[in-house]
Amino acid sequence: MSANIRKIAVFVEETHREAGRVIAPARRKAVAVAVIVNPFAGEYVEDLTPLMDIGAELGALLGKRCVEALGITPAQAQSYGKAAMVGENGELEHAAALLHPKMGAPLRVEVEKGAALVPSSKKMGGPGQDLDVPLGHKDAAYVRSHFDGIEVRLNDAPRANEIMVAIAVTDGGRPLPRVGGLTHEEAVGEDGLR
Repeated sequence: MSANIRKIAVFVEETHREAGRVIAPARRKAVAVAVIVNPFAGEYVEDLTPLMDIGAELGALLGKRCVEALGITPAQAQSYGKAAMVGENGELEHAAALLHPKMGAPLRVEVEKGAALVPSSKKMGGPGQDLDVPLGHKDAAYVRSHFDGIEVRLNDAPRANEIMVAIAVTDGGRPLPRVGGLTHEEAVGEDGLR
């Protein structure tokens, strides 16, 4: 089963100034969102494998859209995250099936490497509701400067029988990080932690 996509939206956020200081180069985050038909809306289904397969498809598609929107090479991506919001006729488990078993591997191909777990969130909601996409360093979870997030909202999604799926990618960490810890430059990225 392939994703039945109603719409795709891609947004880029650039931070040029923070706390009265110029951020150069600007810190950029891209988020790509797909609104898909939930094939299991309104019914209990034991085997969610079709949603898992759709998750793999969307991991590649949305990850690639983010990298393209930032105008970077996959190796230049520094952090990533994923999230899904299920419409009222679905279940949280539908979001989990999309996000967890198979989405990460194709996303990692699009951002080159990705040794760290992909931060995620899931929720139920309706049209116009905010979806928060958590962010973390793609290769080393202990890089605190990359603990972040981005919010996305579509005025007409998700409808009752839909799921809104988002992937975010950045080309840097937060502006003006000062909470210490491992830096991007120090990260080795072999174990996903450091």
